[in-house]
Amino acid sequence: MTDHARFSRLDLNLLVALDALLTERSVTRAAERLRLSQPALSASLSRLRVHFDDQILARRGNTYELTPFAVHLAEHTATALEAARRVFESQASWSPAESTREFSIYGSDYGFVTIGTVVSQLAAERAPGVRFRFMLHNPGIVEDAATRLRSADGMVIPHGPVSDLPHLDLWQDDWLAVVANENDEVGDELTMQNLAELPWALTFQSRSAFTSAAREIQQLGVEPRIEVVLESFLSVGHFVSGTRRVGLVQSALAPHLLRIGGIRVVPLPFTATPLVSALWWHPAHMRDPEHEWMRGLFAEAGARIAAGQLST
Repeated sequence: MTDHARFSRLDLNLLVALDALLTERSVTRAAERLRLSQPALSASLSRLRVHFDDQILARRGNTYELTPFAVHLAEHTATALEAARRVFESQASWSPAESTREFSIYGSDYGFVTIGTVVSQLAAERAPGVRFRFMLHNPGIVEDAATRLRSADGMVIPHGPVSDLPHLDLWQDDWLAVVANENDEVGDELTMQNLAELPWALTFQSRSAFTSAAREIQQLGVEPRIEVVLESFLSVGHFVSGTRRVGLVQSALAPHLLRIGGIRVVPLPFTATPLVSALWWHPAHMRDPEHEWMRGLFAEAGARIAAGQLST
């Protein structure tokens, strides 16, 4: 039997049942979630067990646990279900003013506070029924961007961690250092000696998620003494205030951090490569008219930020 023939015999309703079973880890709770009878869902589980030649749910005492194979299936199932939902929600004729579509975007709090706020404002003016879901990424999501973006509309992240995907450059930003007001070891600007001697609070220190300025410090021959690693740019000021630590922040975000008080921003002792933020997406979205409209919003918002029209 060919792969196409085998796939044509599958009941895609089983995908919904599989997702509920993997999430709830209980036939009873999964049936309640789907508003089905327990015998009906038990029958779906039996079909899934035959198809995969795996128990999916295995009894351990009075509870059920996912088999190792089911754990492996869980992430792929959620992605496949989201992709199927998008297919059947697509419309041949689409009007932004009448749409109720939700666009899901991965990014950091830096991206959300800057371009995310502008995009949401533009959408509210032109398509009041459209909704955005801004989801914080993490190193694991960034490393698996190509797969994650199959079931999301985009990821706002600078060049470097992500490549080989369609993208739209949005705006360029610079890096500044953040220190406590009372840190008298730092003058009006950071020095190379400060880089080497002071402790750091840095963001996203992993193989695929990192800041370009932190990498450049290492390339200058300085290995930062890191006391804190954060997955949030907005929190950097809180971890610097009242300490000897140094943090890195994008210039567009600096006004937001300064509001907490107790910190100041100073120039770096080297010319850091400017940060170019971009919107990245999966090639499957290229010809989606709804997605094209959304990309237009990001392009317009990026132009406003580049022109200094970001409200703070």
